[in-house]
Amino acid sequence: MDVAWQMMQLLLLALVTAAESAQPRSVRARTDLLNVCMNAKHHKAQPSPEDKLYGQCSPWKKNACCTANTSQELHKDTSHLYNFNWDHCGKMEPACKRHFIQDSCLYECSPNLGPWIRQVNQSWRKERILNVPLCKEDCEHWWEDCRTSYTCKSNWHKGWNWTLGINECPAGALCRTFESYFPTPAALCEGLWSHSFKVSNYSRGSGRCIQMWFDSAQGNPNEEVAKFYAAAMNAGALSHGIIGS
Repeated sequence: MDVAWQMMQLLLLALVTAAESAQPRSVRARTDLLNVCMNAKHHKAQPSPEDKLYGQCSPWKKNACCTANTSQELHKDTSHLYNFNWDHCGKMEPACKRHFIQDSCLYECSPNLGPWIRQVNQSWRKERILNVPLCKEDCEHWWEDCRTSYTCKSNWHKGWNWTLGINECPAGALCRTFESYFPTPAALCEGLWSHSFKVSNYSRGSGRCIQMWFDSAQGNPNEEVAKFYAAAMNAGALSHGIIGS
């Protein structure tokens, strides 16, 4: 019964993953879903050890898609990586900012996002992540720590005024609390970066959701998560005759 139940879960998950990943653009047609880096602006071609990763990016030092320099830039208020200013509506609370730094470290450094990498036609990157299942506690804590900080937009991927070379609020956009623009944790985590994340019903340590925060001394829990979803996607591909035909 246990084996049958696990297989049923796997097949159901494969169907859900396939449905969520359906996009008008062509998706990443490749089988290397594990231990890979995105084809994006600052990512390395292949993950490798980076002993000198800085600050909050250090959990990925044993195997990273980012360089030490990238990890240092991610901790700046206005990084040269993207000229993005966290403090566009006044000083962001430190407790809030640490979540954005951690989010950036995960995006730039993690080699465990392969199942959710999709092709895009953008000037600054060829691939992005979509619907990464973020552990619900990571999203809830992010929202709770940021609810009293200020912003002027609910989607930070687009619509900024870049006239002065950094992101500024567009005309008519009012600075309000995060809670005004993001009334729920899901509104923040899913809407902020155009659905890069999807809030999972699973908890940290379940092996079924990506952890933004982890203790590297205990290993990287996201490796197991990536393996599970890669197997689900491959099972879905097999069932549809995409692989092995």
